[in-house]
Amino acid sequence: MSLILSRRDLNFLLYEWLKVETMTAMSRYADHSRETFDAALDTCEKIATDLFATHNKKNDQQEPHFDGKRVHVIPEVKAALDAFSAAGLMAAGQDYELGGMQLPLVVEKAGFAYFMAANVATANYPFLTIGNANLLLAHGTPAQIDAFVRPELEGRFFGTMCLSEPQAGSSLSDIATRAEYEGDSLLGGQYRLRGNKMWISGGEHELSDNIVHLVLAKIPGSDGKLPPGVKGISLFVVPKVLINDDGSLGEHNDVVLAGLNHKMGHRGTTNCLLNFGEGTQYRPGGQAGAVGYLVGEPGQGLACMFHMMNEARIGVGLAASMLGYTGYLHALDYARNRPQGRSSGPGGKDPASPQVKLVEHADIRRMLLAQKSYAEGALALNLYCAKLVDEARGAQEDASRERASLLLDILTPIAKSWPSQWCLEGNSLAIQVHGGYGYTREYNVEQFYRDNRLNPIHEGTHGIQALDLLGRKVVMQDGAALRLLEDAMRSTALRAQESAGFNLQRHAHELTHAASRLTSVTKRMWAAANPSLTLANASLYLEAFGHVVMAWVWLEQAIAARLALSRAIAADRTEDEAFYRGKLAAADYFFRWELPRVSAQLDLLASLDRTLLDVRDAWF
Repeated sequence: MSLILSRRDLNFLLYEWLKVETMTAMSRYADHSRETFDAALDTCEKIATDLFATHNKKNDQQEPHFDGKRVHVIPEVKAALDAFSAAGLMAAGQDYELGGMQLPLVVEKAGFAYFMAANVATANYPFLTIGNANLLLAHGTPAQIDAFVRPELEGRFFGTMCLSEPQAGSSLSDIATRAEYEGDSLLGGQYRLRGNKMWISGGEHELSDNIVHLVLAKIPGSDGKLPPGVKGISLFVVPKVLINDDGSLGEHNDVVLAGLNHKMGHRGTTNCLLNFGEGTQYRPGGQAGAVGYLVGEPGQGLACMFHMMNEARIGVGLAASMLGYTGYLHALDYARNRPQGRSSGPGGKDPASPQVKLVEHADIRRMLLAQKSYAEGALALNLYCAKLVDEARGAQEDASRERASLLLDILTPIAKSWPSQWCLEGNSLAIQVHGGYGYTREYNVEQFYRDNRLNPIHEGTHGIQALDLLGRKVVMQDGAALRLLEDAMRSTALRAQESAGFNLQRHAHELTHAASRLTSVTKRMWAAANPSLTLANASLYLEAFGHVVMAWVWLEQAIAARLALSRAIAADRTEDEAFYRGKLAAADYFFRWELPRVSAQLDLLASLDRTLLDVRDAWF
């Protein structure tokens, strides 16, 4: 059994539930088949297993260090990334014209899930680069695409996103990096940037020939002052090494490493404080400031950057899912092989009786079922969101594209935050299953927990996602996305009502009730006509909303598993029968143990509780 990811589960999600083979009817994917999808997944599984997982612990224990001149990274990282690039995976979802495979995003993300589970720190480098390239493809000029995107997709350049600053944190309206116009160039409007950027993953290394920074900065007005708020933010592409007119590498840009940050997890990814335009050794052309090229229109930088941020949010959710998933598989393997204690049944008190495996104990099964429901549910949600992207791009009917886009908008905060919270809880349970061994460095589960603890903060905290969900997504277009999501849940419940046995009809009723209550409480919260009061408990709303969504995802999986179980029993396929019964058991667990949490949460939200508004600093 792989301890990275269950291929059997992945096949179920892709082919038995999401029916991704039907996507080959779209013209973009017409050259593909299940055989080509499986070949891509096989490649990902092999490289992740052989080259990524094998240095995950070493990457954690021997984190990058700066000797005053250069950043040192263990050599296994470059070997793994070279193999990733050589396999064409940087461009897996891109057009043939860009050297891509034109894989559906849902298949691409399924393959990339292996790398996130195997070694999230090394996987960060290519996945940031892919997001960087996608943004430039959407908003860059043809010259910028040729200069930066093509080398990224070949694995010669890597990319970053540079948003936060030491004094600003998540409040992007307070960034102070300035960009002063210098003139036009072949790569677009050329500016000189000066400022500092903090928490830049992959910001400095020697793993690639160049590093392409996407930097948010403000263009000063005629009075020399920076415009206030986010509307004054523009986006610039700032390479570590400048590009000559003939495409060759030129002189070093004025981008200087100020220091490495040392996080509790993702230790193998360089995380940097970067100075732009403040170096003494690098001043291209003898002038102060790092050379950058405007991407998109002035003042539209944040809108452009959200292209990468939204992709990164779903990527963070997938990474969180996979850290929870590999943690679950490690805990399951340990529980199946570790003898400890005796049965609680007859004869179990006899000290002379043989010990039983941990998995025989009811409380261990509770923790394993919880982990299974979190990890498999979170992976399913993220793959569903990836398929929505494919449908928004490739569906023939306008209505289908609009439906996919609306569902993706409202589900993005959930796809990011729910796995970050609950798969982290799954990692905690994986440690608990291991007992005292779990928090020692000899076992992998303590690292999974540390790695996953970063994800509730990465790409927008829970609080930021909650404000996005309650403050924008559920009310946009007069609540169109929320209505569409509730309709989708009701449609699933109607299908479940047709399935006899295995509690599906009861679960259908519970989901319908929860979805209806969620909508009514949402309306009540906004009827308060006091935005501060409505949004005060947004994080609790995010959690309740996420649990209702996950109940829907599990009912969807249960319907598919119930249909397949009958066929497996009839054909006497015992391994398949066990797999489908496991799916149904996880669905039962979620509806019986997890969904009931939502009722009390919705009661509190409906009460418009003022505790968090009324408490004062001095009271703490």
